[in-house]
Amino acid sequence: MTTVEFLAQLRQLDIQVWLEGKNLRCSAPEGALTPELRAAIAQRKSELVHWLHHVHTAKPYATPELKPISRDQALPLSFAQQRLWFLDQLVLENPFYNMPSAVRLVGHLNLIALEEAVNQIVQRHETLRTRFVIVDGQPLQIISPHLRLSVPLIDLQAISLSEREAMVRQIATEEAHRPFDLSVSPLMRVKLLQLEPTEHVLLLNLHHIISDGWSMGVLMRELGAVYAALTAGKPTPLSALPIQYVDFAHWQRQWLQGEVLESQLSYWRQQLQDLPMLDLPTDHPRPATQSYKGAIAPLAFSPELTQALAELSQQSGTTLFMTLLAAFQTLLYRYTGQTDIVIGSPIANRNRSEIEGLLGFFVNSLVLRTDLSGNPTFRALLARSREVALAAYAHQDVPFEKLVEELHPERD
Repeated sequence: MTTVEFLAQLRQLDIQVWLEGKNLRCSAPEGALTPELRAAIAQRKSELVHWLHHVHTAKPYATPELKPISRDQALPLSFAQQRLWFLDQLVLENPFYNMPSAVRLVGHLNLIALEEAVNQIVQRHETLRTRFVIVDGQPLQIISPHLRLSVPLIDLQAISLSEREAMVRQIATEEAHRPFDLSVSPLMRVKLLQLEPTEHVLLLNLHHIISDGWSMGVLMRELGAVYAALTAGKPTPLSALPIQYVDFAHWQRQWLQGEVLESQLSYWRQQLQDLPMLDLPTDHPRPATQSYKGAIAPLAFSPELTQALAELSQQSGTTLFMTLLAAFQTLLYRYTGQTDIVIGSPIANRNRSEIEGLLGFFVNSLVLRTDLSGNPTFRALLARSREVALAAYAHQDVPFEKLVEELHPERD
């Protein structure tokens, strides 16, 4: 596997590798950096340092420093936030972009410490104190200097055991469907359900404009760390954040313009030219009006199949993601008979060390278009899938929202 392919494999696992001076630095979500990957990174250290140094010195455009900006100015939205704000304006009071989650807590719970931990996190991350208003026709971020959230407790202990879980699901569903007003903070809600003296369910709901999947992991880790410190009478273990989300939004708009934007867009213009429609043979006609009533179909792979896929990926110089992408494209080809398959895939888009610990809306969507013509073998298709994915990763800095705005594709 080449260095570029190895870095792509790490990126798919949200493992970031970068240079600080001449030193190689690495960060990863909890559990992602296995001993095997640590050993592989150590083994490849010299070539990684050489490759990253080459890329850094070969960049044709200077990247502005990502640093704090003055709050005494208009604070624009990031490109992703602006698109989500626009969609929210199209259908007011909608819950489409709520991010609800439920966490079951077992053991003695200190409610005062939990509420204080929540508010320390709110104070730590400006995005949790942000609302969005229109000024002179443009949406701007308004950050409250201080904001306190209450954690209301709903006691369900008096309800029979058979009805209790149903009540939990009902309350959680109602909370998930409650819309947010983006002009009113907070855009985060917390509620606690008590099932037993030592069993609770913590309900969290954040609007997507201030959060994403990675952010939820950061939130839960920090909440746990602060709560543990408070209950032990210790100071917070969290170090100060170097920047906030609004600093990233300003940096993104300063950097992604002019020649830099044009160089990125030129790839996507060529890659997305004459996009085909995927003609899936569905058993029901599409409704005239979009309902947003989606569903999830879980699919579990056996450990044996997973191991075999991992071995195939290693032999082919692909990541597991690239291998599964090729398999999914094959499935779509067999359903439709089309050889031009286009798939959208999310990517964490946290490729700078300064933003890995922030709450905020960073996730991006990549368009992966693969040519299945000529009846290729699956190994040949793997090579095509790898090439497409690596090229998309190299041009991932263009927000999908900006891509839609610039290219005006036909919407369906």
